[in-house]
Amino acid sequence: MTGVKVVDASALAALVFAEPEAENIAERLEGARLAAPSLLDFELANVCLTKMRREPRKRDAVRAAFRVGYRMKVKTVAVDHAAVLDLAEATGLTAYDASYLWLARELKAELVTLDRKLAAASL
Repeated sequence: MTGVKVVDASALAALVFAEPEAENIAERLEGARLAAPSLLDFELANVCLTKMRREPRKRDAVRAAFRVGYRMKVKTVAVDHAAVLDLAEATGLTAYDASYLWLARELKAELVTLDRKLAAASL
């Protein structure tokens, strides 16, 4: 078992909805304890809603995948919103993305994301 990794909505959505990047993300997360800011659930629900709206015929399959996503063990953590705001301002990220970066820094954990700007800020 490796340490904690912070996973963002883009990476988790790739797994949950079997997107092309899913295998890569699964390998990066294998054996780790997962953590994310508490906004993860809202972001994942929004990804699901977007997918249902884009492809209404796949609605049931998308909702089923979303339910499976809730069975994944990701510990959600409250963040320091003032610190997140400062980090967002300093990096040019959204407050949402900065919350993942803040948590990764706070936990001294790898940030697993498919978002290029967020990944670049985490280096």
